[in-house]
Order: sequence, then structure tokens, then C-alpha cells
Amino acid sequence: MVSIFYRLPFSSFVLRHPTAFPVQWLVLFFVFLSLTACNHQPAGKPETRLVTDELNRPVRVVANPQRLVSLAPSVTETLYALGLGDKIVGVTSYCDYPPEAKAKEQIGDTLKPSIEKIIALKPDLVIASIASQLEAFVQKLEDAGIPVYVSNPRNLAETLNSIQTIGALTGTNDKATALTDKLRQRIAAIHQRTAGRDKPAVFVLLGAEPLITIGGATFINDLVTQAGGQSISADEKSDYPQYSLETVIARKPQVIFLQAGDERLPERLQQTPAAQQRRVFHVNDDLLLRPGPRIIDGLEVIAEKLHPAL
Repeated sequence: MVSIFYRLPFSSFVLRHPTAFPVQWLVLFFVFLSLTACNHQPAGKPETRLVTDELNRPVRVVANPQRLVSLAPSVTETLYALGLGDKIVGVTSYCDYPPEAKAKEQIGDTLKPSIEKIIALKPDLVIASIASQLEAFVQKLEDAGIPVYVSNPRNLAETLNSIQTIGALTGTNDKATALTDKLRQRIAAIHQRTAGRDKPAVFVLLGAEPLITIGGATFINDLVTQAGGQSISADEKSDYPQYSLETVIARKPQVIFLQAGDERLPERLQQTPAAQQRRVFHVNDDLLLRPGPRIIDGLEVIAEKLHPAL
């Protein structure tokens, strides 16, 4: 405003002789200058702001993006939950929920999206998950003037924070707050019901040949803990380690979770307490592996299986 003000010849006289004019005139004069300054914006350039994504990368984004591309099923679910379905112009081939997401333009799968297709869609913002991120891929999009925000929640709390952040980025902050408040209430209800209860030993089987399970830093391990259980592989440092049948048998899991589908319990694990007590359950992978709003559905399913009396 100051630079504009001093370019007006009349303004210098007003400043030197403020008493030469009635107070009302001076007030109107300065209001006029303020409005002139506020409207003096470069034409055709949308307002932007600098944010930090969940990998601590600086990203300059449009204040109210109208064209969104999602590179992860969890992100797609979050955008729809925030009422942004009409602004989504591109998704991956794995984005299948809600059902209407499958009708959106597909830009490839999560690991190998098509840069050319994304650029052709002219998005204001691309939101990706860490699973789909490669430095060169991000750089190519940003070189084309397309900002990429990377979502990287590692547990339940970070998932809620990520939903809130996506809401702030897309102009749906109030909806994101209302959504995360409801999700927190559901989490609190589970904590209340399972407080003081024994924590059953849990084994999560992700693959049988070789035997693959979850490590202590994984999302699923956090869900098991939040639901009132204790994973027998929580001491594993890698995210998805190979595990031995002997170790599973020795640690006597009381509950076993399998991936949905045709995954079956290995014969030798039939001697575990979980198998003998018929507490071997299939769980929809989408409810365990997608850090979006439906992750609370997965938490409630796990809590129900761990504590059926509640």
C-alpha cells in the first residue's frame, strides 16, 4: 500500500497538511487508498502459500485448489469424505472406494503413475502417499509447475492429523475438523471399553510362503495396540519381517488375523491357542492398510475380535 500511496501526487500534500481537510474527508481518502492497494494484484495469478508436507518438504500450493489428483487409495477416500469428489480429476487404478472413484480418470497404479497423464489433467495439487513417492517423479511434476504434497502417516494419530491437514490444504478445514472429531470419539469409546482388560497376544499373518508378519513400527501394529491387544512380533525392527513358524508357536498367539481372501493358516499353526479356540479371523485389507477415514472401521473390527464380550 505504501508504494502505491506515494505515487499519488495528492497524497504528499495530504500528509504535509493534514489539517487542511475535514476529518471525514481524510478518512474517506485513506479508505480509498486501502481498497486500491488491496486490489492491486497481478492479474491471472492465483494466491499461493508455502506449506510443509509430511516428509518435511516445502511445497507451494494454491490457496483453494479446484483440480486434484490422488496417488493413493487412502488419499482418495479422504478427499471423498471431505466432500471433494467433484474436484478429483485423476486417481490410481487402486482407488476403488467409494465406488464412484472408479469412474475417475486413471493415471496408472500407485507405484508407477503416468507423469504425462497427470500433467495433461492440469491439476492444481497432487496428493501422494509415501508408498508412491520417488524423488525423480516428484521433481518432474514440480518442474512442470504442479505441486505435490506427500502424506505419510505412520500410526492412527498421524492419520487423523493428515486428514486435518488435507482439509486445510483443500479449503475444507471445518469438514475435516468435524470428521476427525467423530473419529476421535470412536477411538475413545474403544479405549474406554478395553481399559483394564487383558491384552491378548496377536499374530498378524500377511503371507504364508514365506511367513510374513508386521513389525513394531507399522500401522497395523498400532491398530492392534489401540484395540487392546499385543502383537507377538512388536519387537521386530523391520516393517514386514519374515517370521518362523517355531517363533509363532513358542509365543502362543491367542488371536490370529489373516488377510482377506484365500489366505489359509499353515498346518503347523493349528496347534496355537488361537487356532484351537477358533479365534483365527480374516480382515478386509483395505480397513487395515489404508490410512484414511475407514481405518477406524478396521480398529473397531480388531477390537471386536480381541474383546468379543465388549
